[in-house]
Parts: sequence; C-alpha cells; structure tokens
Amino acid sequence: MATGVALAGAGGAADAAAAPKIVVKGGVTQPVFSYADAIREHVYVESPIDSDRDGKRDRVNVDIIRPKETQRGLKVPVIMDASPYYDNAGRGNESERKVYDAAGNPVKFPLFYDNYFVPRGYAFVAVDMIGTTKSDGCPTSGGAPDVLGVKAVIDWLNGRAKAYTPDGDPVRATWTTGRTGMIGKSYDGTLANGVAATGVRGLETIVPISAISSWYDYSRMNGVKYWEDEQPWLADYVDTDDPAKCAAVRAELDEGEDDATGNYNAYWAESNYRKGTVGEVGNVRASVFAYHGVNDLNVKTNHFAQWWAGLAKRGVTRKLWLSQRGHVDPFDTRREEWIATLHKWFDHELHKINNDVLRQPRVDIEIAPDRWITQADWPTPSARTLRLRPGADGTLGLKPAARGATGTYTDAPGPRGAGYTEGDLVSDPTAAKPYRLSFVSAPLPRDVRLSGTPTADLKVKLDKPTANLTALLVDYGTDTRVDYLGSGEGIETLTTESCHGESTADDDACYRQTRTKTVTSDVNVVARGWLDAQNRASLSHPTPLTPGKYYRVRWQTLAQEYVFKKGHRLALIIAGTDADYNTETPTGAQVTVDLAGSSVAVPVVLGEESVSTLVAPEQGAWRGPSHVVLPKQPKRFS
Repeated sequence: MATGVALAGAGGAADAAAAPKIVVKGGVTQPVFSYADAIREHVYVESPIDSDRDGKRDRVNVDIIRPKETQRGLKVPVIMDASPYYDNAGRGNESERKVYDAAGNPVKFPLFYDNYFVPRGYAFVAVDMIGTTKSDGCPTSGGAPDVLGVKAVIDWLNGRAKAYTPDGDPVRATWTTGRTGMIGKSYDGTLANGVAATGVRGLETIVPISAISSWYDYSRMNGVKYWEDEQPWLADYVDTDDPAKCAAVRAELDEGEDDATGNYNAYWAESNYRKGTVGEVGNVRASVFAYHGVNDLNVKTNHFAQWWAGLAKRGVTRKLWLSQRGHVDPFDTRREEWIATLHKWFDHELHKINNDVLRQPRVDIEIAPDRWITQADWPTPSARTLRLRPGADGTLGLKPAARGATGTYTDAPGPRGAGYTEGDLVSDPTAAKPYRLSFVSAPLPRDVRLSGTPTADLKVKLDKPTANLTALLVDYGTDTRVDYLGSGEGIETLTTESCHGESTADDDACYRQTRTKTVTSDVNVVARGWLDAQNRASLSHPTPLTPGKYYRVRWQTLAQEYVFKKGHRLALIIAGTDADYNTETPTGAQVTVDLAGSSVAVPVVLGEESVSTLVAPEQGAWRGPSHVVLPKQPKRFS
C-alpha cells in the first residue's frame, strides 16, 4: 500500500531540542529564516472538478516556497496568491512571470510576497487557477471551477484533500499550521473573495485588491453591458493551451452570459460571491483587508462597496483602504505604509500575534493626491443625504421644480455610431443638447466630501419600450487631481527601485518606484451609473415600458470618495447610452423627465452644518468648459 510522502523531514531528538522558532519583536515577525536556502517545490492538488470533461478530476499546480526549517519541525502559515495570469499577463506593475529550473521547481515567484514573508516565518504558495499555466482543466471566468480548484488547495493544506508529487506519489502538507491568507489583485483578489464565500475552514484572512465580488457587475450594470463576449474572451485570454481543448466550455460561457438581453440569470448566480450558488458573503469566516481605487473603471467600485456592506452585516473582522487611483496596486500607491500594514495584518491573522493592527482606524482614504485620512468605518458613519433637485432653468438645488416642468432628450447615436462620449456629455453644461440634460449648482460655499453611493431617482416617460439611461455626477472647477483616466491610471513608473525582503540571483526583492501622476483640469466626472429602463424592477425579468406613461426609475451610481471644493459647481447629467463605458446600441427613444419628481441623493460629510447651507445663491452668468476631451481608462489585468 502506498504511503504519503511528507514535505517535512522527520526530525529526531536533537532536532526537537533545537526546534526553530518564529521571532517576534515590536509586535511583528522578524526575518530570521534564509530566503536563499528556502525549499522550493511544486505539487498537484486534486480538485473535485472535471472542467475539461476528460473523465479525470482536474489537478491544480501549486508552487511552494517555505523556510528550510520546516524540515525540522517548524510549522508555518501560508500566504497564497492564486492567479490565472502567471503565464500570460504576468503579475504586478512589471508583469512578472514564474520561472522554473530544469526539474520544474520554481526559482522565481512574481511580486515581493515570497521575498519579504518567507524570511519571517511564512510559506508562500503561488497557485495556477484551473485551466491556466500548469493546472488541468478549463477556466470559466469566475465560475465554480475557478473557485473550487483554489478551495481544494486550502483543503489540502488542512489535510482534507489529496495532492501528488510530480512523480505521482501522494503528499501531505505536514509543514504548515493550515492557517492560510489569500492575497491578490484583480482576478487574483477575486478568487480570494470567491473562496472566502464558500466558508472553507483554514482560510483565516483574505486581502482582495481591486477585486470582483459579482461577475455580473463586472460585465454590466442594471442590464447595460460594458462589453460584448467578456466571459468567453477572458477565459480564452488566460488559457494558453490549444484553443480546441476548451472550445466547448467557452461556447457555454458565451451562451450563459446572454449578451442579447443583458439580464441576470442562473449562469451569473454561479459567479456571484455576494449571494450566489457556489458561495455568498454570509458564509465568510475569513477576516478581510480590502483595497480599491475609487476611480477604478475596470473592476468598478460597486464590487467593494456591496461586498463591504455584506461583511459588515455579518460582523466580519475587516479593514479597508481606498485610493483616488484606477486599477492600481497599493504597493505602487503607498508602498512603505502598505507593506508595514500588511505585515502586521498577516502576523495578527495568521501567526495570531497580538499587535495593534485592529486598534488602528478601520479605514484609510485618499481624498486628494497623496492626502490620506482615517476614519472608523465606510461609508463615513456621520454622512448625511443631500438631495439635489433639477430645475427647469438648468439649475441643481434643494427645491423641486414646479409641477409640470419637464426636460427631454433622445437616447441617440453619437457621431461615431454608438452613444455620446463622456466628454460630449459634460461639455457646455449650460447649453441645450438634444442627447442630454444638464443641471448645475451654484458655486459651493464650502468644501463638501462625498462618502458612499449616490442614487439617481427619476420620473420618466419614453416613446419606446426602453432606453439606456446614464446618470453622471460631475465636478466643475479647476483643480489638480489624480490622473486616473490617463496612462498609469494615477501613477508614473520610475527607473529607481526599492527593495523589500531578501533576494537571490533568480528572484530579487526590488521593484520600480512610482509617483503620483496628476492632471490639472476644469471638470471631473465623479460618479457614474447606468440602467436599462426595462430592468428598473428586476435584473432577471425585464418589463418594457408603455410608451407615453410615466415610471419611477431609481438606481445607484458607482460608490465614491471625493471632495467637491469651495467655489466649484456640482452637476447632474442625465443622458442615454454612454459611448465610453457602454457597448449598447442606443434605442433612439425620446426620454421625458418629470423634473418635479426627480432628484439625486448624495451622501455627504458635513459636521454640524445643515445640508441647506451647501448650495449658495447664484452669482452671475457661468458657461462652463467647452469641447471637453476625456481619455477612456485602459483595461489592465496586472
């Protein structure tokens, strides 16, 4: 009968007498273990999934680096980055990939986690998601195989799943405590959310960075699509095998996503980690340290906002950082502070060291370029609702318009065939445009901080069964802001480096430094929200509108943290298809807005002041910027 091969040696009495120990000083682990001498190996964990339908359970490749002292009885927790990107996009700002020796063992792990944490008494594990790099199977763009393949690795680390050496021998993870923390950006952080949502035991904490919490919300919002064929395209992108192997699976993804309607269905429920069929936020046992850029237009802010709300309802131990960047890692945003905080977090959650990380404020927020504040929770607990109302004269204020006042625009194709760009929508805000309505406040008498999720609440009638609706909350006023729409999405990569951890000839701990990239502009789109009017009551069961009849449509924009400065003007833009972020075809519907029955609710931080003090009387004529050109934020994975 075959016996398991332990990945730790059997130490004798002499070894036990000199058993290696974790060293803690100042509330954090110290780098006392050699990175150069660390054990580097890989195993294949058997998953419960046969995603490629070959009659065999998919095996998941797991690359491991751990202190050599784990061969003499030291048991260490695990930091894991599970990713589909190790042999395609690469990881991090420098798009690093894994490198292997002739025996197939890893000699280079992307990012700094291994260099920094292995000397401090951790194992680092880089997992190839099912269907990617060296793992079997087919990727499913957030579906059950993606999540359950990684969950199987957690199970193996805790003695509940099988794994095999490259030679095919059974192997156990006798070198670990089983306590695991998952970390990663974008898809990697998404896998962390998904695995945590299964409630798997042994996953003590996750650090999701710019991560998805529901793949429906990644692909579309309220029935309005961000792009076509997103699910099969992404699955094909991360799979570097022969395309024929997973062609049938990708065809099922194409059918399941239902681009024809944009509706939510059973397919999307599988990849909804907030409330889905594979996992849900109510199952989460792990603590969560989340990071997100509030101007991330790839993985948009509703992902963290709704995930955070669900965690709060469950009472999960949690921490949050929000920056003004786009899809950017905190390592490239606030490097020194990030590493120090992450170190304390993992020590507290995985080594169970009683440091002060949970006694610090729960939330760090960047409210202006490199200006950070802290607070007890998010949204700001003291935030109050400022309800702004559109006026028949194009103003935005506190009083409703007169009964019967209306505004009209058409969900029409723009000059490039789709809808109109956001530059088109915000240009000449006081001028009448047939494709949008614009309502602008008087100059603000003081700074106002938005904290949370604005809500558009409109009373509309259409001359067709549906229309795509866009609501933009806009800041008019010259300022220097983080350049989240430009290349780098708020950072500029330098040629200088900083080093964090120990290095070898094959894997150094040094990475290029960055600095904040800013832009001085006269206008900024602060919050965005979209809705297919026929999905106003249900994402799964559309109900077309009866032409000529008024309906109330209410939907949330993307969450935000933003300071509107004194003297600036706050505007609400209502329009049809947003050509920058919607792939929908404009319906051509004429949209009539009952102004008296419409408003936008904005959560603001005020202190002791009343919301009634926030809109000053108008002072003279104002026109606003013309011919605005706004870059479209690039889509990036690393």
